[in-house]
Amino acid sequence: MKGSTIIVHGGAGDWPEPKQAAGLSGVRQAATRGFRLLQQGRTAMLAVEAAVMEMEDNPVFNAGRGSTLNLVGNVEADAGIMDGKTRCGAGVALLQRVKNPIRLARVVMEKTDHALLAGNSAEKLGEAFGLPKANLKLPERVQQWKQARRQLEKADHGDFSRNLKLIRIKGQSLLGDTVGALAIDRNGDLAAADSTGGVSLKLPGRIGDSPILGAGLYADNKLGAATATGVGEIAMRLVVSKSACDAMQALTAQQAASQTVRKVTRLAGRGLGIVTLDRKGRFGVAHNTPHLCWAGFTRSRGLISQMRQ
Repeated sequence: MKGSTIIVHGGAGDWPEPKQAAGLSGVRQAATRGFRLLQQGRTAMLAVEAAVMEMEDNPVFNAGRGSTLNLVGNVEADAGIMDGKTRCGAGVALLQRVKNPIRLARVVMEKTDHALLAGNSAEKLGEAFGLPKANLKLPERVQQWKQARRQLEKADHGDFSRNLKLIRIKGQSLLGDTVGALAIDRNGDLAAADSTGGVSLKLPGRIGDSPILGAGLYADNKLGAATATGVGEIAMRLVVSKSACDAMQALTAQQAASQTVRKVTRLAGRGLGIVTLDRKGRFGVAHNTPHLCWAGFTRSRGLISQMRQ
């Protein structure tokens, strides 16, 4: 049997200093919850699902209860999960009332023949399987939305000729703080999971990289596992998670993460973070944003966490 490892992240972007301690505490709790399951001999799939649920229930993160609001003030949450042993996975998108989107993503993966479901139809599937509902629109996120809308209305509309420019308003970073988790269990099986409320002020109906296999996440026992955070459009266009996993055929997890971010910076600019996990249980972290909040837990090294700058 191999050693177990889990690494989780709470999102790339510009973390305000008052929230950094809460972010670090949250990723530590998520990593600890997932690692305890691995220690008990549970699967990597269960560990990443549990770790992401922990962050979905923590309003400091932009996922689940802490989801940001779109341009018209609604929540549209996305999530994805993938099993490295079978290379099966699925995502869900545009959810407004599902308490834990990651649970619904796993239902889609295990109970349907599909890889992506969105909107009301996806929520009805969750109802059929008894998944809890919740009001995901928190008062703090509503206030942030009102402030961002005011800034948008004051801005020169020439600044917004392309939808991607909506993620930056007069220098204020509005990157989406996707949460994610990767794990390898005692059997050497890998898994990946992620969840997000998406980019603040996104256009209604926008789906990011988080529910897209190969973009927001990927896991393959023969390669490794990866999950991305930041500007989803970049992750989708460059298929960053699959690219990072392919790189781990020859590189360590850290080398693959660093190489992927260097490539993204050269081709698309800044706005991306990625965490990786290779077949030997080594993890990597890289980003070209001011911060990436993460925590890793291994049997040999214990709990490690950082708010990288």
